[in-house]
Amino acid sequence: MTTMIDPKELSDYLSGEFPDARCSLWFRSPFECLVAVSLSAQTTDEAVNRVTPALFGAYPTPEQMGAADIEDVEAKIRSIGLYHNKARNLIALGNALQERFGGAVPHTIEELTSLPGVGVKTASVVLIESFDIPAFPVDTHISRICKRLGYAKDGDSAEKIMSKVKRLFDEQEYKDLHHRLIAFGRSICHAKSPECEKCPFTGRCRFKADAR
Repeated sequence: MTTMIDPKELSDYLSGEFPDARCSLWFRSPFECLVAVSLSAQTTDEAVNRVTPALFGAYPTPEQMGAADIEDVEAKIRSIGLYHNKARNLIALGNALQERFGGAVPHTIEELTSLPGVGVKTASVVLIESFDIPAFPVDTHISRICKRLGYAKDGDSAEKIMSKVKRLFDEQEYKDLHHRLIAFGRSICHAKSPECEKCPFTGRCRFKADAR
């Protein structure tokens, strides 16, 4: 029978197994964080980290990014997915930050999601990584795990999962919980062939229930 795993049990397990889990994207400023997270859609953090040093070296500020030649931006990020759309969004993002926020990265969900190419997940990552503002970004790993452990239903959107999980955990836990769930998803609770023998929730999760 699938039941919701006790939030404290999950939190204790994750903190013991993945105490040092952190964001794996490379950045040095809120603007670089915003760009890196925007680029990470439908690709890996490792792929993003391979292209951002050259990109940030050429365009370290919103003003410079906004004035960039799209072909040069495309050339610098060509190895990642959707590079044409992402290059266009980065230039529009630089201009929007310069024109509407004086070149600064805003620090509210509403303002961030008003920017070109920035959704709730990207905005939430910027809040926790650059401003230490409580938020709970939901990526594919977190979505999968929350559904398996009973915190969300199969049809729930990322925003709905975010809302449900935030009611179960203290807001001071959101950042670590986000990082540790991703680490758990990458190392044990895979989308396919999860390593259930390493998981303390085996027999109580939806993956095992569905497999019966």
